[in-house]
This record gives sequence, structure tokens and C-alpha cells, in this order.
Amino acid sequence: MTIRVLGCSGAIAAGYKTTAFLLDDDVLIDAGTGVGDLTVQELAGIDHILISHSHLDHVLAIGLLADTVLRLRAQAGRPPIQVHALPETIEALRRHIFNGVIWPDFSRLPSPDAPVLSFHPFQIGERLTLGPGREVEVLKAEHTVPACGFAVDNGSGSHWVFTGDTGPNAALWKRLATMKLAHLVIETAFGDDESELARISQHLCPQELGRELAQLAGSVEVHITHIKPGELDAVMSEIGAQASPHHIRALSAGQLMTW
Repeated sequence: MTIRVLGCSGAIAAGYKTTAFLLDDDVLIDAGTGVGDLTVQELAGIDHILISHSHLDHVLAIGLLADTVLRLRAQAGRPPIQVHALPETIEALRRHIFNGVIWPDFSRLPSPDAPVLSFHPFQIGERLTLGPGREVEVLKAEHTVPACGFAVDNGSGSHWVFTGDTGPNAALWKRLATMKLAHLVIETAFGDDESELARISQHLCPQELGRELAQLAGSVEVHITHIKPGELDAVMSEIGAQASPHHIRALSAGQLMTW
């Protein structure tokens, strides 16, 4: 099982793309600007999109992807691309993006009977089966809007975990204590000099990251995501100054993770 990092930045600039991961070749986990690095044929092969929350940097490519592949999937007789998210996230997408004002409602195009997108709600704790031997559990996140993370089981009990955007999250560590972790992708959106902004916006800074990771036993491969453009060295320096049993490094676009 393979994860390809399409985007992992907290904002955009040249060479920086927002959050999107490609699981194998047919599942997107979040749909930020990194989705734009996929070819037309790769985009047409997406069958599922898992969305952690409704913020623009995680959802803005859904509508553009649908527009790109509508004709190709219709010609091939492919079913709708299934967008999986919390009910509140789906409501936000319908009301604020796919509303005919910001973007057309691709859950009704090219026709209501055969749309290119369909929306499927899930709940925290639910396990989604996305093909043989591939199960995804929805994890709790603590953010300014309803939000979640994901744990992808490779079929043998080993997990790739993405926390989503989250502040301190006791429920996450309680759940991860029962899992075998191959990779943990966790955000650190701000440096310690902006710790108050991190608190207000329910993100992590290096000090809070250290307190969170202290709740995780053993030694785990930890990948830091959602750092703002131009701030990677400063944030990673603050993280590196902390003592930790874990192997911590910054995530980068184009990185491949297998487990």
C-alpha cells in the first residue's frame, strides 16, 4: 500500500501546495492544491475522496477535479466519484461551494441520474472499506469546524495515520495507543512565537506537538505537515530542539510512503 504526498503545505507559494494525499492510485485523502500535479488520466482514475474538514485548503480541488474528468468518466460509463466526509462537511460543501454561485453542483451534473460526484457521510469511529484489504478508520480531530483524521489499515494491522488539522487531541492518542503505527502524519501549523494563534485556530505549534507526542509510546515515524511557506526551517528547528524517542521529519511533496 502506498501514499503519495501531493501537497502538505499550510498555504501556497511557488513550490508549495496544500494538503492532498493519493492512496494507491484511486483514493484522495483531502483535495488541496496538490491535486493539480496529477495527470488527466490519473485524475480520471480517482474513485473516492476522503475529506478531513471543510476549510478551503483541503477541499478546493474537488470541484476542479470533477470538471476535468466529467466527460472522460461519462464516456467510460464510470460511477460517480464518492466524496466521503462528516455530515457537517458535506453540508458546507453543498451550501458554500457546489451552490451554482461559487461552483456548479457536480452532484447533479452531467445529469441528476448520472452525476460525476456523490456525497457519502461518515461518523467518527466509522470504518470504511475502500476495496479489498483496504480499510480506513475515521479519527477524531479538534479544530474550529467539525473535523477528523484517518487511519489507513494495510490489511495486516499496520496503519498510516493522518491527524487532519487539529489542536491538542486526547481522544486521538487514546485510540492510537491501540494501533500499530507505520507512519504518523501530524500538523504543526505555527512556530512557538505564534502559539496563541495556534491555540485560537486549534492548530499545533512545536511546544504543543511535543506535549502531544509524549502521549505516544514507543518510537514512531512522524511526518510534520501543514507548515507555512517560508517557515519550515524555523518550525523544524524548534521541533528538533525537543528530546523525543520518535523519528521526526518534515513531510515533502512528492514523498512516497509504503507500509
